Amino acid sequence: MQLAAVGFGTDVWWLILLKAVLIFAFCVVMTLFAIWWERKVVAWMQMRIGPKYTGPQGLLQSLADGVKLALKEDITVKGADKAVYIIAPIVAMVPAFMAFAVIPFGPEVSIFGHRTHLQLTDLPVAVLYILAVASVGIYGIVLAGWSSGSTYPLLGGLRSSAQMISYEIAMGLSFAAVFLYSGSMSTSEIVAAQQDTWYAVLLPVSFIIYVVAMIGETNRAPFDLPEAEGELVGGFHTEYSSLKFALFFLAEYVNMVVVSSLATTLFLGGYLAPWPITAVWDGANSGWWPFLWYFLKVQAFIFVFIWLRGTLPRFRYDQFMKIGWKVLIPLSLVWLMLVATVRALKNEGYEQSRIVLWVAGGVVALLLLSILWDAVTPNKDADEEAAAKAAGPETFDPMAGGFPVPPMPGQQLPPVPRRNVRRPEPVGAPAAELPADRTEGEA
Repeated sequence: MQLAAVGFGTDVWWLILLKAVLIFAFCVVMTLFAIWWERKVVAWMQMRIGPKYTGPQGLLQSLADGVKLALKEDITVKGADKAVYIIAPIVAMVPAFMAFAVIPFGPEVSIFGHRTHLQLTDLPVAVLYILAVASVGIYGIVLAGWSSGSTYPLLGGLRSSAQMISYEIAMGLSFAAVFLYSGSMSTSEIVAAQQDTWYAVLLPVSFIIYVVAMIGETNRAPFDLPEAEGELVGGFHTEYSSLKFALFFLAEYVNMVVVSSLATTLFLGGYLAPWPITAVWDGANSGWWPFLWYFLKVQAFIFVFIWLRGTLPRFRYDQFMKIGWKVLIPLSLVWLMLVATVRALKNEGYEQSRIVLWVAGGVVALLLLSILWDAVTPNKDADEEAAAKAAGPETFDPMAGGFPVPPMPGQQLPPVPRRNVRRPEPVGAPAAELPADRTEGEA
């Protein structure tokens, strides 16, 4: 069966419009279902019931909450830049829907007698289109923080921009390995290239890097630093209410579905059925059945989002940035170099066993060199730590530079002078004698 995408751009206008409307409805329904699913799973993890009364098993609770948000009073703060303040939620939401234009939901099917792909359109650089659109969505968060005229939303917006820069680099590098193996940036052609083996098996490091980066990109726990309640009240949407806040809420969950769909497309074979099913059923990848496999794979990723939120605490901001810049990006570069080397050797006609032997030998040699380097290089950090312990705790000025600063590891706050508090004497008890160095007026 031919799985590569052909014939895009030949659909009649009403069929294109119908597919666009169905994609929008799919995103909204998936958002409502994901919110209900998250509340149910977290309740199960915490031995609670979760939504139960609104609709069967609480299925309509998300819809009721959305109606409630839309009917709430819409408040606009006086210090806000009103035009940007109103536009920001729209800027955050629209790109999330636009990314679905190139996501393949299934192969070619018949709709009202017309043969068409279960995909709105495709591009030779479809994955780059998704990256570009997702980057535009960050502007909505930054503009929301800036236009609110408040300190905490501004800090949340700046955090979100730094988070996008840090994790989108690693995400793009993980995509590059997929491009090398598939020979294309088209989403439909990448799915077709995985008919034999999914790229999650061939490129496990790229898959793991993308999963970590996609959680950071969507501002989800444990990487939800732009809206950390502990230090930022609510982050970039602190000053928002009613329908504008609901748009931010909608954008977050649609972005979850987008990154889950992209992970499914690039690493889990897209809409292709898994191996046990294809081994016993020849028609698993034909008709409307592939949409079911796509949906189940996306739900598996959404469950991972929920699982992490219910189990892991929020990272400190310095830890979060360290993971992006010092772990994911260097690891992505080294892995991409190895993948490119393997592909180049295969293109030159070398045998697979010899390629694996050479690459494994190079990795072992690098590990041995790093161990040898650590053995012969003096540990300056340990020496400095020992000297600091010998010198005793370091005191510092918490108001250096005119701003309060927290103590660094090894530093100690100076003792805070305490005023002696005179406790009330019991009724009828003799008055306590004052110390010799204090007068009655000072007491």
